[in-house]
Amino acid sequence: QVHLVESGGGLVQAGGSLRLSCSASGGTFSNSAMGWFRQAPGMEREFVASITRSGGWTTYTDSVKGRFTTSRDNAKNAVYLQMNNVKPEDTAVYYCAARPPYFGSTSHRGDDYDYWGQGTQVTVSS
Repeated sequence: QVHLVESGGGLVQAGGSLRLSCSASGGTFSNSAMGWFRQAPGMEREFVASITRSGGWTTYTDSVKGRFTTSRDNAKNAVYLQMNNVKPEDTAVYYCAARPPYFGSTSHRGDDYDYWGQGTQVTVSS
């Protein structure tokens, strides 16, 4: 079983930056594409970003494009979400997720991911 643990969330002022980390264990991390999702209170879960298993291609939802960057370090079994110029509407619980082994393409669909972390809270103040 693959286990994912997010960290790095917290309170940040609008316009500031934050970096989220996701640590993976229990599987071969480099075999799978990874994704980031978020859920604000009373809102549906939404896709944020995804990265191929090689790290060579990334996709983003329109609302974060140009502000957020996802990357991975397979040697460290970790994926990151660098959040720059954050906005109050970015406030949410952020989750990392892993696709099944050998599913290396990005996806915006939550159903395409088998493993999920517990989430980390990001709060952006104005």
